[in-house]
Amino acid sequence: MTMKFNVLLASVAAVALSAPVFAKDLTVDLSGEPSSLDPQLQWNPDSYYVYRNIFDNLLTRDNTGEIVPQIAVSWERVSDTETVFTLRDDVVFHDGEKLTAEDVVFSVQRITNPEFGSPQLGQFNQISGAEALDDVTVKLTTDGPYPALMAQLVKLSIVPKHVVEVVGNEAFNAAPVGSGPYKFEAWDRGISVSLVQNEAYWGAEGPFDSATFRAVPDAATRLANLQAGTADLVVGLDSDGAAQLAGQGSVQVLSAPTERVAYLGLNLDKPPFNDVELRKAASMAIDNFGITEGLLGAGEIPMAQLASPAHFGYEEKIDPWTFDPEGAKEIVSAKADLAATPATFATAPVFDQRIVQALQQMLNDVGFNISISVTDMPTYLNIVRSAPEENAELSFGRWSCACQDADGITYPLLHSDSAWSRVSDEKLDVLLDTARVSLDPEIRQAAYAEAHKIVRDNYYVLPMYQAAVLYGASSDLTFAPTANESMFLNRMAWSE
Repeated sequence: MTMKFNVLLASVAAVALSAPVFAKDLTVDLSGEPSSLDPQLQWNPDSYYVYRNIFDNLLTRDNTGEIVPQIAVSWERVSDTETVFTLRDDVVFHDGEKLTAEDVVFSVQRITNPEFGSPQLGQFNQISGAEALDDVTVKLTTDGPYPALMAQLVKLSIVPKHVVEVVGNEAFNAAPVGSGPYKFEAWDRGISVSLVQNEAYWGAEGPFDSATFRAVPDAATRLANLQAGTADLVVGLDSDGAAQLAGQGSVQVLSAPTERVAYLGLNLDKPPFNDVELRKAASMAIDNFGITEGLLGAGEIPMAQLASPAHFGYEEKIDPWTFDPEGAKEIVSAKADLAATPATFATAPVFDQRIVQALQQMLNDVGFNISISVTDMPTYLNIVRSAPEENAELSFGRWSCACQDADGITYPLLHSDSAWSRVSDEKLDVLLDTARVSLDPEIRQAAYAEAHKIVRDNYYVLPMYQAAVLYGASSDLTFAPTANESMFLNRMAWSE
């Protein structure tokens, strides 16, 4: 009997040792520190990954990309300019106060107020009015028809009016209060942000007791942390990193094509790229195919327009860039003095510096004089939104509106009214305005096709490729990447 009992204990112990033991928390390594936890002040990736779990949005997208309810359970367009939303009545903020229509109205008015200075203003400035009809009904009015409204509202995070008005914007950013599946716990500046599970969440609860988002700018360190098991999920993986993880049973590589378009931004008001011929030479100097296939190799697709197949408004007939370094040298040599003007190339650690360095070399090889300036993400964002005389001559960007509509990328980067745009072209503005307000998909598509051609012919900006996203993850983590790069903690799970 004793022998049988001891054998039984040994068997139980063996099973216990062989069974996976899952942590109750999640550690995520980001490429940089969030620049803001206020969802209406910023939406760069490192910020978005974190605050999207603290806040609910009016609408959201499911994992297939379809627009689905979140705070709003239904909506009806009652006229070309008016849409009425019915809200959930069982949502409470993390401080226990109920979310009502007044909070939705406040959130809309806050993000559309030019004095608030949201970098997302261009995404929402077609909304001209917000009115609470009762506690669970809101009417939004747009300045003319706005077909991209629902696509943009998937990014409208609802903030608590009673908290923001009392503590102010700065204190709210330091300790945000939302209604999402995770609550803010702590922000150790420069190190990490900690969230804890919201046990009172109205929707699907998250599988982790807590989540820690760490700022780890060095890609090799992020990779080493994943391999050592001190990180469960890492962002900003490149093809070299993915190759290092191949065949390791404890980790996995997750990927998806995104709506993000990588591009080379040009300062059109400063030499050398205030000259259209030198902008053309720059386009000819860049080997987009070599970058996507030889350097990246994760499924990126060369693009010559600020849209991708993931967007409404993508135009298949836009000609690809011509790679002709010898032709570029001829143009540059004919304008050697102007081309030799020292030009600063602004970038940040969140971007793949192999690409930035390759672009610098390609441009310098044909006769430009480009130097790279790497700053933290908040500084970079201030640079690329600054006045032309303070802006860098070049910048590398990867734009995503998380809306999958060309309005969300072309308007902010190309319309003269946008703080992000370096372009001022009246005809282009008219086309972008037409596409923004027409309810006829054919009219919108035609306007975007012409707009893409104008940008292509004038080399206003140099789109490069549709980005793919690569994550490194523990093999025990279930996570399905999406085109809009959302990192919803309550859509993850530890595998059984």
